[in-house]
Amino acid sequence: MITKRIIPCLDVKNGTVVKGQNFKDLRDISSPVELARYYTENGADELVFYDITASAEGRRLFGEILEETARQVFIPLTVGGGVNTLDDFDRVLKKGADKVSVNSGAVRDRTLIGRAAKLYGDQCVVLSVDVKRVGGQFHVFVKGGREDTGLDALSWIRYCVGEGAGEIVVNSIDTDGVKKGFDLPLLKEVCAAVNVPVIASGGAGCIDDFITLFEEIPSIDAGLAASVFHYGQVRIDDLKNEMAKKGIPVRLSK
Repeated sequence: MITKRIIPCLDVKNGTVVKGQNFKDLRDISSPVELARYYTENGADELVFYDITASAEGRRLFGEILEETARQVFIPLTVGGGVNTLDDFDRVLKKGADKVSVNSGAVRDRTLIGRAAKLYGDQCVVLSVDVKRVGGQFHVFVKGGREDTGLDALSWIRYCVGEGAGEIVVNSIDTDGVKKGFDLPLLKEVCAAVNVPVIASGGAGCIDDFITLFEEIPSIDAGLAASVFHYGQVRIDDLKNEMAKKGIPVRLSK
């Protein structure tokens, strides 16, 4: 049976890991290099590195801090932020990423995912989708959750998977940073819509939130979180031990 993955997320702004609520009120936390080393040594299955203001600021992802972070990571590393072209894919991969996450860039250029998948393989292309409820519908937001595209999230995700996206990260803006649990209704709909791995992001506040996620949606592949790991509210080894006790397939580091 495929094990469920636990993935810390480093939201990086100006070289520092930050975290806010509902994508707002960002607060500095720590160095991405230090956190990457810590999570690699303490049971994380993968790591995600987002340069969260690159798209909104219309610039490329910070290369130097990514290279330094990648040198500390001996688990799969997904990198995103300001990825708009195949050249951006190439640059990020050469700086140490295993997978490349694209969000706003895929909305701007509907051919980007398909071209990247053909060049680098589906397993390398991750679609990250920032989703918020608008008038009872799930809409896709871009530019760090600042701009409503008007796109229906489920239709957009199906389209991108059809183009070659090999994995989906679903970021719920409604639950982001609130720490009251993952957005289960949204995640259930996404999992029912596609047949590629789906990663849940936004809302984890305690170990039970992860347990509920994996028990309520057995088809979900991974749980991603930031502040609960960064602030030590949830330790990855404690989380994994509890998952194992509940019969949820998980890779134990010890």
